Amino acid sequence: MTINLNKYGLTEALQLTAKQAQPLQLGRVIEQHRELYRVISATGEYRAQVTGKLAHQLTATTAFPVVGDWVLMMVTDHESAVIEQVLPRQSALARGVVNGRDGQLIATNINTIFICMSLNADFNVRRMERYLTIAWDSGAVPVIVLTKVDLCDDLPEKLRLLADASMGVDTVICSATTGQGFTDLLRYLGSGQTVALVGSSGVGKSTLINYLLGTDVILTNTIREDDSKGRHTTTSRQLLPLPTGACVIDTPGMRELQIYIGNVDQTFAEITALSMGCKFNDCTHTSEPGCAVLAALAAGELTSGRLQSYHKLQREVSYQGLNSRQLEQEKLNRMFGGKNVMKQVKQRSRH
Repeated sequence: MTINLNKYGLTEALQLTAKQAQPLQLGRVIEQHRELYRVISATGEYRAQVTGKLAHQLTATTAFPVVGDWVLMMVTDHESAVIEQVLPRQSALARGVVNGRDGQLIATNINTIFICMSLNADFNVRRMERYLTIAWDSGAVPVIVLTKVDLCDDLPEKLRLLADASMGVDTVICSATTGQGFTDLLRYLGSGQTVALVGSSGVGKSTLINYLLGTDVILTNTIREDDSKGRHTTTSRQLLPLPTGACVIDTPGMRELQIYIGNVDQTFAEITALSMGCKFNDCTHTSEPGCAVLAALAAGELTSGRLQSYHKLQREVSYQGLNSRQLEQEKLNRMFGGKNVMKQVKQRSRH
């Protein structure tokens, strides 16, 4: 069997890496179940595990392979392989875990993140702020996808509520019932692109993916009528090639989204801009004299809910209070599992 990896986002740089790494094979992780992976390569699809040596080298859980990663592996038989190296990531979407210091990677090597939220009773601006906070720090570009517009009778009001959070972010309004907006998503799904879909259960991610695939591959469920909450349909992350030449990563619904590392300043761009006018450079925007943010709040130019959400997410971001060197180390830990591992990966890829 021969697989065209161009359908999975293969680049010239990756082709060169693969040529230099022979007899190891290049592959991309397309599904993960705990320590087991499904990896697609030019010679077929394999069940894979990381080698004991690699597991020892990777000092952080976020450095282990996840869906979207490109890896170098040794094929052991016609359906099995062992992963010997995780190649450098171009982007990484991560969330925090409850009662844990380590984060959890959702997907890697993605170009765009579709943040899906329905326009029914599940609509929640504060949740969107959370998604945008982790998305802006991922290295990918967020796009807000508002679904189930056919069930919404106050669209202008919801867009008004979302206006501050969605500043600088493309927004697409969709309906699976009418098909509205689905074709607008195609401009993000060109050849070689990888898009990850995130959002709560029941917002229509699986329906959207089925539309993009042109067939019902992903199981879908209806929402519960009593509270408009979704049932979990997708139970594991998986990467699927689309007819457009792009890849899409489906993820399980996340009702509780913990912040691991995020870009609060980008999510709250208007507060960041206002803070430039504060009297003190280290102003916390809580009680200091000469605070431009509090002045905007008093003038009605900023809502108290927006400022409260800003403070809350600032407290949650794991690198708050770190200096620039510590911040860089945190990001290296997230992306590669540490600076030493990153160096090893880069050196290996050159040989």
